[in-house]
Amino acid sequence: MKNGFWERAIMGADLPGEAVPGLPLVEIIGEHRVIIENHRGVIEYGCSEICVKVKFGHLKICGSGLMLSRMTKQQLVISG
Repeated sequence: MKNGFWERAIMGADLPGEAVPGLPLVEIIGEHRVIIENHRGVIEYGCSEICVKVKFGHLKICGSGLMLSRMTKQQLVISG
């Protein structure tokens, strides 16, 4: 049973993924900003790569001149 109750319920109801509590939400804004909500911390941090832990694995952002513009318990803002 890989998916939890909420994931199965949302998939069966054909609702948007944002309705699942705790799942990461990734927004790409233009060419220079990424917002990640519901993260579980930063694993790797460098100017060309930032790796973030999320509920079901890792999310790797690659680019140049990357930096964490803002980091709260719920949200990361990466720019570069």
